[in-house]
Amino acid sequence: MKLPPMIYGTAWKEAATAALVIQAVDAGFRGIDTANQKKHYREDFVGEALLTLKSRGIAREDLFLQSKFTYQGGQDHRLPYDPSSDFGTQVRSSFASTLQNLHTDYLDSFLLHGPSSSTRLTDDDWEVWAAMEALHKAGQTRMIGVSNVGLHHLKALCEKAAVKPQMVQNRCYAARGWDRDVREYCLANKIVYQGFSLLTANPQVVMGPLVAAIAQRLHVTPPQVIFAFAVQIGILPLTGTTNLRHMQEDLDTGKIHLSAAELKIIQGN
Repeated sequence: MKLPPMIYGTAWKEAATAALVIQAVDAGFRGIDTANQKKHYREDFVGEALLTLKSRGIAREDLFLQSKFTYQGGQDHRLPYDPSSDFGTQVRSSFASTLQNLHTDYLDSFLLHGPSSSTRLTDDDWEVWAAMEALHKAGQTRMIGVSNVGLHHLKALCEKAAVKPQMVQNRCYAARGWDRDVREYCLANKIVYQGFSLLTANPQVVMGPLVAAIAQRLHVTPPQVIFAFAVQIGILPLTGTTNLRHMQEDLDTGKIHLSAAELKIIQGN
């Protein structure tokens, strides 16, 4: 599957979601990330934007759509499933609601929003994963994966799952080597690694003098340096900017090339 060079994240956009998705696609984004979790996302508003874009000639097939199943603990009262049902049924109900929200009959990527325990994969996680595997095998989602995941979770999935995770989406902290352990495991096992909060989780690096010096040399902005760095070390970046100029600048980072020395400088922060 051809992946977009960058994904537009729709968390925390609320009533502005539809307008911002349209703006992002008009700017050049072709990857959209959402979740069936009204506490943080308005997937239904993403769907409204997709209908508008379709009327402008942007077909479903032109876009990479990714959503997530979220456990009840990560939701508010607006649940996309009956919480008294078994987890497999919850996954199927949430997924069916996602397809309805997004006015599509398939997803490009469907993620478990996060394991139910920070220490291990639980029986609940395995039940959820089995339901996701069935959706993948039926062709309803082209890829399945997991977000907010530790290396121990990921190794267990890769060792025991019938369908291995094809996508991981994690928050990247520079202080933790840009999620080095999980990221390098993904690269070694041909799993696409998506990084989010690349800017907001690392203000000390983004606004620091070392990145500023690189940006000045290249005549770009510090955020562009960070996104270019991310791409060069194997990260598929997410951005959630609401600023049109920043959207355009983010998409231009594919034209930026950092030297090996510069990559090492940023990795060392």
